[in-house]
Formats: sequence, C-alpha cells, structure tokens
Amino acid sequence: MLGPELVVVLGLAIAVTAGIADRIRVAPPVLLLLFGAGLALVPQFSDVQLPADAVLLLFLPALLYWESLTTSLREIRKNLRGIVLMGTLLVVLTAGAVAVLLHLLGLPWGPAWVLGAAVAPTDATAVGVLTRMLPRRNVTVLRAESLVNDGTTLVVYGIAVAVTVGTQQLTVWGVSGMLLLSYVGGVAAGLAAAWVGTLVLRRVESVVLQNLVTLLVPFVAFLGAEAIDASGVLAVVTAGIVVSQVAPKLDRAETRQQVRAFWSFLTYLLNGALFVLVGIEAMIAARALDPTELLRAGGLIVAVAVLLVVVRFAFLNAAGGTIWLVTRRTGGRPREGHRDRLVSGFAGFRGAVSLAMAVAVPRTLESGGAFPDRDLIVFVTAGVVVLTVVGQALVLPAVLRRAALPEDESVGEERRYAERTAIEEALDALPRLARTAGADRATVDRVRKDYEAHLDVIQAREEAEDDDHPALQRHDAAVALELALVQHKAATLLRLRDADEIDDLVLRQVRAGYDAEEARLEGATPP
Repeated sequence: MLGPELVVVLGLAIAVTAGIADRIRVAPPVLLLLFGAGLALVPQFSDVQLPADAVLLLFLPALLYWESLTTSLREIRKNLRGIVLMGTLLVVLTAGAVAVLLHLLGLPWGPAWVLGAAVAPTDATAVGVLTRMLPRRNVTVLRAESLVNDGTTLVVYGIAVAVTVGTQQLTVWGVSGMLLLSYVGGVAAGLAAAWVGTLVLRRVESVVLQNLVTLLVPFVAFLGAEAIDASGVLAVVTAGIVVSQVAPKLDRAETRQQVRAFWSFLTYLLNGALFVLVGIEAMIAARALDPTELLRAGGLIVAVAVLLVVVRFAFLNAAGGTIWLVTRRTGGRPREGHRDRLVSGFAGFRGAVSLAMAVAVPRTLESGGAFPDRDLIVFVTAGVVVLTVVGQALVLPAVLRRAALPEDESVGEERRYAERTAIEEALDALPRLARTAGADRATVDRVRKDYEAHLDVIQAREEAEDDDHPALQRHDAAVALELALVQHKAATLLRLRDADEIDDLVLRQVRAGYDAEEARLEGATPP
C-alpha cells in the first residue's frame, strides 16, 4: 500500500468534498465514498487493503470518544428508557431480521449475520446538516442511541465473525457468557481508564501533557477491554461520558480550547478518511464479483435498505404503543408522541461504524480458506450506507415539515440563564475578590460597569422579539468596533514583522493573545 501518497490523496479528497458538497447539494459521505470508488480505478491504489484490526483500533475509539464527550448526559437520563430499548433490543432485532432476509436470499448464516450486524447500528453524525435541523432532544436521542447500539452490534458482530471463522462455538451458554463479559467488562474497562485519566489530570500542569492524556484515554479503554475479550466500544463510550463530567473540573482553559479544536478536527479527518477508504475497498470488492453477483448485490442493497426502515418503524410503533399502555395504566405521560416516532423512523442513517465493521471482516478462516462472501459484505454495506444517507436525506426535510415539531428554544434560554446567573454572582462577589486581588476603587468600578452592561444585554435578549432593542444595538456596535481594533492591531504586528522591526517569535507571542481576544469577540453574539 502506498503510505504517503494515500495520506495526501485522502486529505485532498476530504478538502474537495468539503468544498463542493453544499454547492451540489449532495451529502459529503456519499461524495467521499464515490471519490474512493473512483480512486480504486487508479492502478497505484487498486490493491489497497486495510488491516482488519487496525480499522477498528484507529477509527472507532476516536470517533466514539468525541461523540460521548459532546453528548448531553442529562438528556440521556431523561430519555434513558427509549435509548436503551433502541440501542439494545432494536439493534439485535435489526441484525436478526437482515440475517434472516439474506439467508432466505441464499447467503449462508455466518456471512448473513455478519452483514446484518454491520448495517444494524445507526449513525447520528452521518448527515450532520440534517441532524442540525432537529430539536435538541431528538438529536440527543439519536446520538445516544448510536453510542449504545454501536456497543451492542459489535458484540453481535464479534460473535458472528468468530463463529464463521471457526474460533467460537455457537451455544446458548457461550453466547450468554460473551454478552455478559462484553457489557460488564467493557463498562469496567471504561471506568478504569477514565479513573486513571482523571487521576493523571489532577497531577499534571502542562497543557501538552493534559492533551496527551485525553488522547490516550479512549485507546487505553479500547485496548484494555479487548485484552479481556470485552467490548472496546462500550469501554470508550463509558470513559468518554465519565471524562465529560469530571475533566472540566480538573483541566485548564487552554487545555479545553486545544482539546475542542484537536478532537473536532481529528474526528472530521478520520470520518472522511474512513469513507474514502471504504469506497476504495467497495470498488475492489465490486471488481471481484462477476456481473451476475453484482446484479444480485444491487438487489440485496435495496432489499436491506427497505427492511431497515420497516423494522425501525415497526419497533418504534410497537414500543410506543406498549409504553403508552403502561403509562396510561400507571397514570404517567409518555414523553414521545407519534410525530417524534415519525421523525426518528426516517433518521436511521448508517455511517462510519457500519463501514468500519465491513472492512474489518477477516480475509481468511481458521482453516486458512477465504472468508465466505467477504467482498459481497463490503459492497452491500457500502451500498446500504449510500442508499440510507441519500434516500432518507431526501425524505427527512419533508417528514420534518409534516411532523411540525415545536421549535426548541431550550438551549438559548438555558444559555442566557447560565450567563445571567454567573454574572450576577460575580457582581455579588466583586467586593470580596477585589480585596483579595488588591484592586483599587477605580478598577472595581470599571469592571462593575462592564459586567452590568453585559447583564443588560442578556436581559434585553430575553425581553426583545428582535435585535432592535437599544442595548442590543449598542452591544453589537461595541463588539464590531472591538473586533475591528483587534484586527487592526494584528495587521500592525504583521507590518512590523515584515519591516524587520520585530522577530517572528514576538509576532507569535503577541498574536496569540489577539487571536484569543478575536475568538471571544466573534462568539460574543450568540445566534
């Protein structure tokens, strides 16, 4: 495999896709898969083979860790019942339904279960633009579902692969033991990795070392769980949720800034690279199939994609009806109505985890023979991902209009409440803190005036219907002026450097403060 050349091409593919996706109104994952498929036609890249273990280790821990770090634990607790049902029972039923369908269509049970497990989990980040159209509760449920069902489906996937390869015997006690070890061991490994990580964070002052610890936690959790044959995915998700609650109390502001920038960029690159690599693998797999098998694979893609939607709708309505009956008898009120189920039914996108499982299927059996129908598994999985992303992306906007879900104002309201409370308590503490800091009266008055002006802006946003409130107009004008001044200072620094009056080192040191100030000002006016 051409290492440096492949890395450059992957970067170019992600950059080109990001530049043209919005213009031609095609989901970026689809473009990345197509780019990869086209790349496989180039002779130098026509024999790219991804090591099965490396795919799961390189991609899944980072992608799932960032998802678990940025999800809402409160929303998960509020919707825990539905998330658990959809993340466990639904994914097993989906994998089983797909396996039965594929077996009826001629696929052996082993590959049928492997393919069923690969396409069973949803991916809330597959189409980020569309998920941003949903209210926060729906997005949180989808993201939490995808985190839980990734762990469940990888257990099913691991059992199916092990049985097919010949390293595991399929017995009730054997499967039960594997499930128990996967869940309990995975959660335990995640808790242990998170505990060690937070212990180190308490004792480390260096920003670089704190960032290194946050990078190592998901991979330590994953490898630790895999070492005891537990679920590495559940370990990563558990560690991420724990760290998301503890780390903000331990690390520094600079560390948090770097962590956000680093992880969002890293996961963006990994997600894009995975789609391109699977596009290459899918085209290689397609070339290994004869025309009759390709035609059959196309039919399987359509049949599986339709079945995924049917099973999801059937489960959501059956579960919703059952919950409605139970809550009616107990006097409670169900949280989810038919409009939520309608949207959730069409939001079951498949994405990176499905692709990672498909290409991670081993190429050989324990006996040394080829894994049965591996090329078909890779090709069909990639096709199902494309079809669910494209098909459901076309349908979801119309579904959202029909569902007419109420606009979610809770984030904006809570943000204003948080800022107002923080400023009010800071003003109350100002005299005490000023004495501790040794600030004179003029300094205290100036700071108090700035804070009170900020408080006026927050109250104006709560009261005003639009941006015509005088306090908001003064605030926006002040922000625009300060931003222009910071940018002017930065331009002055560049002029001094170009005139050889200051060194590049001085430019970077002073510019770092200006950059932080500019970022603060650009985020001073919430949408």
